[in-house]
Amino acid sequence: MGKILDGKVTQSHILSQVKEVTQKLADSKGVKPGLAVIIVGEDPASQVYVSSKEKNAKECGFHSLKFTMPADASEAELLAQVEALNNDPAVHGILVQLPLPKHMDENKVIQTISADKDVDGFHLVNVGRLSTGDLDAAYVPCTPAGSMLLIEQALGKDLSGKHAVVVGRSNIVGKPMASLLLHANATVTVAHSRTKDLPALCATADIVVAAVGRPEMVKGDWIKKGATVIDVGINRIDAPERGEGKTRLVGDVEYATSAENAGAITPVPGGVGPMTIAMLMANTVIAAYRTAGLEAPIFTAE
Repeated sequence: MGKILDGKVTQSHILSQVKEVTQKLADSKGVKPGLAVIIVGEDPASQVYVSSKEKNAKECGFHSLKFTMPADASEAELLAQVEALNNDPAVHGILVQLPLPKHMDENKVIQTISADKDVDGFHLVNVGRLSTGDLDAAYVPCTPAGSMLLIEQALGKDLSGKHAVVVGRSNIVGKPMASLLLHANATVTVAHSRTKDLPALCATADIVVAAVGRPEMVKGDWIKKGATVIDVGINRIDAPERGEGKTRLVGDVEYATSAENAGAITPVPGGVGPMTIAMLMANTVIAAYRTAGLEAPIFTAE
């Protein structure tokens, strides 16, 4: 059985560092990091995510702002709200909760956020900084950033000689994950739905990152002995064993069989998920430091 990479424990460690540097900023410059979250509509899952972000921001000592807009708000109204926050010096990070209603262009909205306040790391300026290796200037998307800290826990910062297979090529996880792994000197293969013989490819990997959104797709016999497995997936499946109509959360990796081969593995829930929130808080305090003209803090998993 591989080592369990506990995201909740590591999240707690990151958040304690965030609180410490937030207090230092308040003491030295009288500045509180400001995080503004915009949510459009009443999607229950989005409401849960936003509440969690709000709670963590307040616990870290941030100036936390939440803007709720009706589902039938116009795209122009949302863009005007984003622009107002771009121009507010008390706001260092802006987050628009996705998905947006169908009549809104998500990419247009994201690109309207100032690149210097884009704590989600989705603006093309930050995508470019990350893909060219300029990590000192980039805001790194929170899920890949958190996943890298978990990989560092298992293998250290330098991944020279390691082969990493990233299953999934999304702009939110797969591609930025590949950039981060390359930056850490890993040899990286990005696999996806059109990849030939995926099980055999995964079996060559020292690191497998699964981010495809397909429940338990990656099986235990795909995992090389001793490999590090990062499961980004969160899927809700039927669980009749718990009673009629009950469900449970699973990842993109079949946990029980994969844990037998893995040297280290993230559980679902409790692995990558908590790290995503932690890195959002880290990005926000980094933005506040940069705005104040100070060297940004560096966060470590240990």
